[in-house]
Amino acid sequence: MPLTNISFEMSLVSCRTQLNAYMRTFGRSTIGVRSIGSTASRQNDTTPSNITRNSYLDSEPATHFKITLRRSAISLGDKIKATLISLGIHRRHQTVYYPHSQVVAGKILRVKELVEVENVPTSAVRTSWEQRQERKAVRGYQVVGTKRPSVL
Repeated sequence: MPLTNISFEMSLVSCRTQLNAYMRTFGRSTIGVRSIGSTASRQNDTTPSNITRNSYLDSEPATHFKITLRRSAISLGDKIKATLISLGIHRRHQTVYYPHSQVVAGKILRVKELVEVENVPTSAVRTSWEQRQERKAVRGYQVVGTKRPSVL
């Protein structure tokens, strides 16, 4: 059965509605939703399965998206690959942080099947260098002395 233009627009409205409900739960402004389709789909206030909540959200207000690429975009179209590049994601399991904005929310909606999104406060935002340092293994040994004579 071919996908008609109306059902395609309804699915877009459903995605925007889910992201709006998600953003409303954290006190953020919503993105526009066109009034197409039934009102039942727009009243669904469940969060999408690829958007998770963390425990530190209770103490600080969430101000950033933590976006992690979980699925590869190898066989997908150039527009989706360009969206991932514009988000700064180049490989699987790479994580980037962006402040809440409608532009970033729209990009997330374009690649929602590929990414995992978390809502985090400013204190949880890490640079790529900080993420690398957190992944490093513990040294495994400790230097207690040396046989070299100390130079005065």
